[in-house]
Formats: sequence, structure tokens, C-alpha cells
Amino acid sequence: MLKDITLGQYFPGDTVAHRLDPRTKLLLVIVYIVGLFNAVGWWSYAFVVVITGLCMAVSKIRPAAAFKGLKPVIFIIILTALLNIFYTKGTPIIEGWIITWEGIEKAVMMSVRIILLIVGTFLLTYTTSPIALTDGLEILLNPLKKIKVPVHEMSMMMSMALRFIPTLIEETDKIMSAQKARGADFETGNLMQRAKALLPILVPLFVSSFRRADELAVAMESRCYHGGKGRTRMKTLRMQGIDFLALFLGTAFLAAIFVLKKFGL
Repeated sequence: MLKDITLGQYFPGDTVAHRLDPRTKLLLVIVYIVGLFNAVGWWSYAFVVVITGLCMAVSKIRPAAAFKGLKPVIFIIILTALLNIFYTKGTPIIEGWIITWEGIEKAVMMSVRIILLIVGTFLLTYTTSPIALTDGLEILLNPLKKIKVPVHEMSMMMSMALRFIPTLIEETDKIMSAQKARGADFETGNLMQRAKALLPILVPLFVSSFRRADELAVAMESRCYHGGKGRTRMKTLRMQGIDFLALFLGTAFLAAIFVLKKFGL
């Protein structure tokens, strides 16, 4: 079911990962992504897998909950793997076949990279509340205010988008259940028929999304909400010793990836 998807959800807790400053976690995610995209060999990927597993253990996030977030991108993972299998040149598995050993290796690597990218970045939303995420992102982007970039508005929109993903998924599940009760079929037929069957879902979903956005805007205006300069915060963000330790470990992780890359591992 769609409501089993954990994309954008926040799991409250009192772990080390939950207590980290949101700015630290945002910087660590950037370091993680840079390191992942610089991994070139199996040893590098194995190292990233171990680090991701340790982060999940520290966060006390169950692997089942993390991998549920992969449901929306399973099609992309499969498509990426197939494209690499059939379009990568190299040594054929069997003489005359277009499938090559290099293609299979690249397909597995790309699939693992996408899975690690999603699971690793989801740990940010799993352990950080939308409000803390907004504040951290706004503070990190503060230098852009000098060139008239609406930093607060951008941060708020991004965090609100993450906040409402679970709500929209739940709304979609309800609409699909209602349509199935009326005899709609979303699982049979060719690609075009399935696409047409989605129209009765998309229309009410868009209507409810716009209505929800309008209600939220009215609620914020009625409370005289204004962001940016002069706005106070209930909790002031302060970097602690554990944050500096986490940043040091993140730097060490990135350095180790570059060392492995230098040796082709």
C-alpha cells in the first residue's frame, strides 16, 4: 500500500543522530553524496555500505523502514540497470550477445549507488523535524541573502514539501481505495490504459492539494506570519562537541573515499 512508503517522514527519538544540529546533518549529507559519487570500485562501495549501516544503527532506524522509501523509485532503479546492461560495451557473456560482463558490473554498481543515495539522504528526514530542517537550511544559506536570494522562503518551501509528502501519499491511497470501490482497475491493461486509469486519481489529488495549500496560507496569514529578518525561534541552534566530532568523521570518510579512488578501489 502507498501509506507504507516512508518518504519524508520524521521518526522522533533520542539518539545521537537525533540530537545532532540540523546544520551538521545537512553538511554530512552533502559530504556523503560527494563521497558516494566518487566511489569507483567495489571496495569503495563496500565502505559506503558499512558507513550507511553504522549510521542507521546509530539512528536506530529499522532497515525495513528505510527500504520502504525505495518503493517510489524501484522503476527508476530497474530502468537504470537495464540501460547499463544493454548499452555498455565490453566482453559479451556469450559470443553474439549484446549483454556484457562490464554492463552487468556497471548495472549493479549504479543500482547500489541509487539505493545508497536514497537510504543515506532519507536518514536526514527520518531524524530531523521539518522545523529544525528549515532553520538549519536557512542558516546555511544565509550568505545568499547578500545577493537578494529569498533564503527563508526557499527553506520553508522545501521543508513544507517534505512535510506534506506523507500526507499526499495517504490522500492518494484514500482516493485509490475509493476509486477501486467504484470498480476502477489500476493493475491490468497496457501502459496507455493504466495511464488513463490514473486520471481519476490525479484530478481529485490536485484539487485537494490546492485546497490544502490555500487553507495553510490563510492560517499563516491569520497568525500574522512573516519570515526572515526579525523572526524569533523557539529553539536556538547551537553547535556542540558531538557536532564537531561528526563533522570530523565526515571529513575522514570523504578522505578515505578519495584515497580508495586514487588506488582504483
